[in-house]
Amino acid sequence: MSGDRRRVLVLRGAQANPWDLGPWEELGERFDVSCAVTRSNLYDLGSLEVRRADVRALSDFAPPGPARRLAAILPLNRYAGLGPLLANADIVHAAELSYWFSAQAARHKRRHGYKLVLTVWETIPFAGAYRHPVSRRHRALALEHTDLFLAATERARDALVLEGVEPERIRVSPPGVNLERFARPAGHATDATEHLILSPGRVVWEKGHQDAIRALAAIRRGIVPAPESARPRLVILGSGGERDRLATYARDLGVADSVDLVENVPYDDMPGYYWRASCMVLASLPIRSWEEQFGMVLAEGMAAGLPLLASSSGAIPEVAGPSASYFAPGDWLGLARLLAEGPLARPPGSTVEHPAELVTRYSTSAAAERLREAYDSLR
Repeated sequence: MSGDRRRVLVLRGAQANPWDLGPWEELGERFDVSCAVTRSNLYDLGSLEVRRADVRALSDFAPPGPARRLAAILPLNRYAGLGPLLANADIVHAAELSYWFSAQAARHKRRHGYKLVLTVWETIPFAGAYRHPVSRRHRALALEHTDLFLAATERARDALVLEGVEPERIRVSPPGVNLERFARPAGHATDATEHLILSPGRVVWEKGHQDAIRALAAIRRGIVPAPESARPRLVILGSGGERDRLATYARDLGVADSVDLVENVPYDDMPGYYWRASCMVLASLPIRSWEEQFGMVLAEGMAAGLPLLASSSGAIPEVAGPSASYFAPGDWLGLARLLAEGPLARPPGSTVEHPAELVTRYSTSAAAERLREAYDSLR
């Protein structure tokens, strides 16, 4: 051990990111934490204060650009030269049942003798039948060798039970966000003169940004009545393959002048968008292989005092509880009515006060304490 601190190695493959890893920043007094980071990592880690351990992955050898991004998420990807990091760890903390890096940690556990922890966001129990053959083998290794599963939600916990995990090997351990980063500064007052509807998230079909555009068009066309003074703008905040299609769709529906697609925003710049908005929309849609597993932007929005309008996809109602107004996934008219009757009926930039216990539950401090308790249970 490093002094009396247990050594924790966090594995996220090429998906290490600051919104996931924030709680580990607060473990330094009792745990020696490092995160394995590859050259093909998909996200900017910015000012994240977790020690990084450089490691190669097969995806690093792909040419930069789309080929490397694809290689990073393929089930056949793997670390190269991870052995010394594993040998030096007391606890290895990976994620999800079928990811390649979780399987690699499970495969080498007996050789190196560390405890294996797996954070699980997945809310659909795919078992073996609905997984890729390679992912099916990864799942089998994870189920056999994981010492403790940390489910992000109760819904994820129930899915794990159906996957065959004994309940005593599972703890519900939600993630957390830095409340100080997202809370509006003391005395902050908006001088907003127009309503900004914020729709943050990956720019992919299942995040439902197209339904936010439809709702905006329904209001602008008078299909759903709204206050005459409400001329809202929609800000879609994120990156992904649907960007061009969404821009074309906004033109098709006659609202291109009121839709902004903003991509590649550093994580540290996100709060500024929240503070200028009148509300947040999370219009997630379930698909065959995914439903909303948590919605980190919900925790961020609560910390910023934003009104939340969300679909009832997956774990969203569990996470947001009474802090959000809900519509059925795909019900863009229902979303338009909620906008017209709620945020658009108030002055631009108006805030709400979310339950303090809910905001605190999703703080990095609370999440870090849950991690400490989980690690302490592995003696």
